Parts: sequence; C-alpha cells; structure tokens
Amino acid sequence: MDAGFAAEHGVRIGGTLPVEFPGGRRTELTVTALTDMEGGEGFGMRGGLFFGIATVEEYMPGGQDSALYVNAADGTGTDALRDRLESALDPYPQAQVRDQADYKDLVHDQIAVLLYLVYALLGLAIVIAVLGVVNTLALSVVERTREIGLLRAIGLARRQLRRMIRLESVVIAVFGAVLGLALGLVWGLCMQQVLALQGMTALAVPWGTVVAVVVGSVVVGIAAALLPALRASRMNVLEAIAHE
Repeated sequence: MDAGFAAEHGVRIGGTLPVEFPGGRRTELTVTALTDMEGGEGFGMRGGLFFGIATVEEYMPGGQDSALYVNAADGTGTDALRDRLESALDPYPQAQVRDQADYKDLVHDQIAVLLYLVYALLGLAIVIAVLGVVNTLALSVVERTREIGLLRAIGLARRQLRRMIRLESVVIAVFGAVLGLALGLVWGLCMQQVLALQGMTALAVPWGTVVAVVVGSVVVGIAAALLPALRASRMNVLEAIAHE
C-alpha cells in the first residue's frame, strides 16, 4: 500500500483493510508493507494498492498478467538488463520492455494528446465567446442609442463613451472567466476525490494558468469591444436622441 494512502486512511503495517474484488467477493487483507511513491519510486500513480500473486489468483481467478516489474540487482547495468530481457521476450512480439523513463514518456505522450484536444476545444470556445461578447455589446449599443445620444448631448466625450463600452465588455469577460474557473476547480476537486483510490491522491492547481486566463479575459474583453465602441462613438447626437 502507498504510504500516503495509508496515512490518509489511518492504516498501519499489521492493520487490516476491507477489500472488494471484481465479481463482488469481499475479504479483509493485512497490510504487510508500505511503499513510498512520493519520491517517484516504482511505476504507476501514487495511492496504489498492491496484492500478492497468490491473493489475486484466489479472488480473481482466470486473470491475465498485463505487466511484470523487474528490480535490477546491485551492479547490473540497465542496458545489459534490457538486452537480456528483450532476448528472453523475443518469442513474444507483443511484449515490450520499458524502464521508468520510458514509462514516464509513454504516460506523458498519452496525456499530451488529451491536452491538445482540450486546448483545441478551448480555442474554439474562446472564439465563440468573443463573438458572443461582440454580439451582446452591439445589441446593447443599438438598444441604448437614445441613451447614448443624451449622454453625448450633456457632455460625454467620445473617448469616455468608448471607455464605458470597453469597461462593460471587460466586466462581462472577466465574470465569465471567473465563473468558469470556479466551476472547473470544483469539477477537478470532485474528479480527484472520485479517482483517489486509483492513485490520484493529490490535486495540483496551475495557478499560473489561472492568472493567465483572467488576464487573457481582460484582453479578450478589450478586443471584443473595439467595433461596438467605435460604432457608438461615431453616432450622430441628434439622430441618436431622435431614435425610438
């Protein structure tokens, strides 16, 4: 058992833990050792539960091995060990030999593919959001034509009017970004709690990205307000006041 998982659940060496295997079979197993995955030792994610082969064969008969972990003896060269393992597994072309670095690269590549997909969807969402803000501001300017004309008539400068439109756009964009970030953080926390038993015992919040998103929303708000603000500032005062 992972030491972090054991500490979180108050389990020590010699203690028992109720376990339910696929198929509904239940038993209580004794904790015989703790592993330290915090320092990156071993494969897989933190929070794992490791069973002996005899236990697995008893409660999960008919299963197939998907991975074998090999500990190199002291003084054994990595390259030499890899060559020997590959030679032994030569009759099994589907089997692959990986060390920790290879495994990390494999997981990194798999996650990178998902991240690229998320980034593509995020970019599409940003484009749609910008168009939505532009459309909202344009409709707002049209609906407030008379109000804008009255403000201009009592002395509101064109620069002040453009600034007002830009401020409205920034408020809309920042509010949407903050709301989305809050919902995203809550969703991430819930997913981490659900996947805790599968090793996702820590929640890492990329605060740099969070700040970048908020700052980016300000930039997006300013950019989205350019055309509506320019249109509002070019209105004829008398025609705007007479607008119904």
